[in-house]
Amino acid sequence: MNTILGVLIGGAVGFAIGYFGKCASGLCPLTSNPVISTLLGAIIGAIIVSHRRS
Repeated sequence: MNTILGVLIGGAVGFAIGYFGKCASGLCPLTSNPVISTLLGAIIGAIIVSHRRS
């Protein structure tokens, strides 16, 4: 359950960064597309939660 929560929170934070922090040139890999930033946020959230459980 904690992993799912970490993925959801990480995805939400990633989406917010991608949606509100758009790069003007489009060359910023994290903020250029909300979908990519959501996926990266979810992955980072899962890694943080799994690392804390160990």
